[in-house]
Amino acid sequence: MKISILPATKADCTAILEFVRELAIYEKLEHEVVADVATFEQTLFGPRPAAEVIFLEEDSHKVGMALFFYNYSTFLGKPGLYLEDLYVKPACRGRGYGKRLLTYLAKLAVEKNCGRMEWSVLDWNTPAIKFYQSLGALPLDEWTVQRLTGESLSAVAQLALD
Repeated sequence: MKISILPATKADCTAILEFVRELAIYEKLEHEVVADVATFEQTLFGPRPAAEVIFLEEDSHKVGMALFFYNYSTFLGKPGLYLEDLYVKPACRGRGYGKRLLTYLAKLAVEKNCGRMEWSVLDWNTPAIKFYQSLGALPLDEWTVQRLTGESLSAVAQLALD
């Protein structure tokens, strides 16, 4: 079985939309998805891309996706990486694919001199919360945002498979 992580291209916008819809169904938020292929073509691959997408492929089949963008911390004086969406198809869960995507992004954040990596998780999503905390992510009291910084971010980056 060949596993690879690849950046999305404009030709992948249909697949991106499919993953977003599946994630929305899982999160019970399908009614909030208004994006379409044209939206993703413009906002992800237009003149000023707002975010980036990577896919995890198993034997050339897309089974996982992460959508992320860079933000900035004035307190740290450094950029940060914000993970907007992380999704692995249900049939492929339990194979470490979510961890591979997350560690890949942590490594990217370290390479880009980011001071932290953050994301949000729904408070009822106990399996995801436990997974994130097992990597050293800390929940913020005011939000359900998860954060990797400093040693935790470096440690997760070290877990990435090259």
